[in-house]
This record gives sequence, C-alpha cells and structure tokens, in this order.
Amino acid sequence: MYYEVHGGGEPVVLLHGAFMTITNNWAGWISELSKTRKVIAVEMQGHGRTADVPRDITYENLADDVAALLDYLKIPRADLVGYSMGGAVAMQCAIRHPDKVRRAVIISSTFRPDGMVAGALEAIQNLTADVFKGSPIEAEYKKLSPTPDDFPSFVQRIVATASRGYDFGADKLKATTTPMFFIHGDADGVRLAHVAEMFRLKGGEIHGDMQPRSASRLAILPDTTHVTLMQRIPIIVPMVNDFLDAKP
Repeated sequence: MYYEVHGGGEPVVLLHGAFMTITNNWAGWISELSKTRKVIAVEMQGHGRTADVPRDITYENLADDVAALLDYLKIPRADLVGYSMGGAVAMQCAIRHPDKVRRAVIISSTFRPDGMVAGALEAIQNLTADVFKGSPIEAEYKKLSPTPDDFPSFVQRIVATASRGYDFGADKLKATTTPMFFIHGDADGVRLAHVAEMFRLKGGEIHGDMQPRSASRLAILPDTTHVTLMQRIPIIVPMVNDFLDAKP
C-alpha cells in the first residue's frame, strides 16, 4: 500500500474515492490539514501506486488494509477522513476496528446502495473505460499504476465493487462509538433521507438546547454536487478541524 506522510501532530488518515489517487482527490486538502496534523494519505488497493491483488475490492477488505497500515506505522489510533468510497471504508473501519478509529469524517457516502438517488447506482454499473478516455483519472492511472495498461480491467473491478450488494447494518453503525461528521452536498447523489438516517443512528435529531448533543455532526452544503464538494476547501476544512479538535 502506497502512503505519504505530511506535517506533524495527531494522525489523520485520508481515504480517497473510487478511481481516485492522492493527487486528484486531496489537492489543496493536504497542505491545509498538515498545518496542524500528521496527515497520512493512502492509495488503496488497485489505485494509484498501490498494485491490485487477486482479492475482491470490498469495503471490508479496504478497511482491514487501513487498520494494518496503522499497525505497520505503530499508530494505535487515528482520525479518518473519507470521501465517497473512502467514506464507506471509514465507516467499516469504525465497525470492524473500533479501537483504531478516534473520529471519522464521512464525505458523500452511503452505507447501503439504496442511499443513492434514483439512477445513480445504475450509472455507475454502466461505466466502462471508454467513459474516462482522455480524463485526469485515466491519465493518473497510466502515470502512477504499476500496471499502466490495465486501466479497463481496473474500471471493471471498481464497477464490480459498486454493483456488489452491501449493507453495513444500521445496528452496527449505531453501535459504533466513533463520533462521525457526515458532510454532503444538496445535489451530491445521496438521498437526504439516507443522510438523515446515518446522522440519526449516530445520535442526531435531538433538541440540542434541551439535552446533551451527540458527538457526531452533520453538514449539508448548498449548491454542491458530489464532485464540487471536494472544491469547497475553505468551507469544509475549518469545520473538519473544529470537529477533530472537539473535546469529548
């Protein structure tokens, strides 16, 4: 697994989205977060400089990889920031390795396929390498991958991941002790009812002036899509820092 370490302080692991790399997912984020934290940016199985292996690309397997990396780096516990596929991996880390995850920021992710708006999953399932022809995603893969000619196979592998039925379990998400910050756009392809469900499972939807608030948080940015969320650095990064710095 390829990883980079930037800055110093409390550790935070950045988990990219499907098809992405450190470069095209976290441009601008690393320089801001590393001002006060040790940022560990990874490239997960088959992505960027991390080679693929003969193993299904599942959220559970990727979460186990993150836990193994923390062991390798001798980091007993870290914060996680995950975008899209990376957000799902962060949730699985909190479920499967609760002692290793202090806080988690979940950006535009779901814990079941029905969390996506109508047509979104079908669009992913119909993706082919031709869709990415000439795109930065294709260019980054061919530039960084140990197997630069395998891009069509890589796309098929990620489509298979999205097409495979998954359900992390509402009961398991609710049982996690990791505070979570759910960040979404109002046009990011995730159903608002699903966003509310995740936040509710983590103790949200209470009257904070009348009783103690949940340690978890929710933000929905206006006029923001799945892609443009990652460009809202001046808005999101300060909120992330405030969440990660919050006292129990």
